Parts: sequence; C-alpha cells; structure tokens
Amino acid sequence: MPTLTQAPNLGDLLKYEAPNLYSRDQATVAAGQNLPLGAVVGRVTATSKLKALDPAAGDGSEVAVGVLALAVDATLIDREDAILIARHAIVARNALVWPAGITTAQQLAAIAQLEARGIVVRDSA
Repeated sequence: MPTLTQAPNLGDLLKYEAPNLYSRDQATVAAGQNLPLGAVVGRVTATSKLKALDPAAGDGSEVAVGVLALAVDATLIDREDAILIARHAIVARNALVWPAGITTAQQLAAIAQLEARGIVVRDSA
C-alpha cells in the first residue's frame, strides 16, 4: 500500500491565536524568495518588506518579527498578500522553518525575539 505524505498546514504551525485575527498582519515579502509556511522572517528596515530571517544581516532582517502563516512565492516580484503571525500567538517549534546554517544560539535568540512580540514557541504534543 502506498504511503501518503501531507504537506504541513496552518494547524500544524498555529496552536493558538487571538480572536478576530488580532494575531495576524498582512505584509509584503521582498522579491527573490520562495518562503514556506512557518518561515521565521525579519523586516528590512529601509523597505518594511519581509525576508527570511538572516542573523548575519545588518538590514533589519536579522531580527525575527514573525512567522509566515502561508507559503509565499515571491521569486519574481514582491508579494503584498503575505499573512504574518505577528503577535499574541502560540506556534509549534517543530513547524518553524529556519534558514540553512542557523546555529542553535541564533535560533534561541530569534525565539526570544518572537516571544518579546508575544509569539510563544512551544513543543507540540
């Protein structure tokens, strides 16, 4: 019998959010990226656009500002329809998508930044 593998969905990531979509913001993802659901993102200070978290950057994207609630393909153009979990939420640690090469210390720093914004990262049960 073949095995069926289902892609992650919002229920895998988001374990709690405030009523009336208070936890969510609509945001713009900068062109040149294809980010999956659960990607931890930073905001470029000069443009206010989201990019994948980059702890080595100096443009603002080194600070975690939220987690994408949907996959966003901005490979060719900026995408203004991204949904960002930005505040007052609980997300599953195993559903977060980190940039390649991120260290444990950098992950812990980013989780602390998310928690400062009211986004609690928990192990899912």
